[in-house]
Order: sequence, then structure tokens, then C-alpha cells
Amino acid sequence: MPIYEYHCTACGADFEKLVFGSNPEVTCEKCGSAGTEKKMSRFGTGRSSGADSSGTSGGSGCGGCSSSSCAGCH
Repeated sequence: MPIYEYHCTACGADFEKLVFGSNPEVTCEKCGSAGTEKKMSRFGTGRSSGADSSGTSGGSGCGGCSSSSCAGCH
């Protein structure tokens, strides 16, 4: 069962939802509005925020720095 990220167009809240089925009706957890949009998550695309198009990186998994830890990239 996948977890998707959503954005509410009514109140601007971002939230995650465990989804059952292929076309669920998702309402905002904050205001209850049905005006939600599924977001494209970085996890879903298979790319981290600092990854380059070649998929290579320096000393870390980020691709945007040479630190041995992604904690130094933020």
C-alpha cells in the first residue's frame, strides 16, 4: 500500500496519505476539502535533490557535494 504526498488547494496544507485502491478520493487532513492534488515526491522519481543527470556523485549520495554525509548538504 503506497503512501502518497498531497497538497490542499483550499488551505495550502501538505500531507501524506496511505492509499487503498487506484483512484481514491482524498480529503485534506487539516480542513476537510476535497480539493487536493497529488504531489510528485523526490522518492517517487528515484532522484535525490542534489543528483545530477549522470547519476554520479562525489563522496556522498547527494551528488551536490563532496561531504561523506548528506547532513552537511543541508
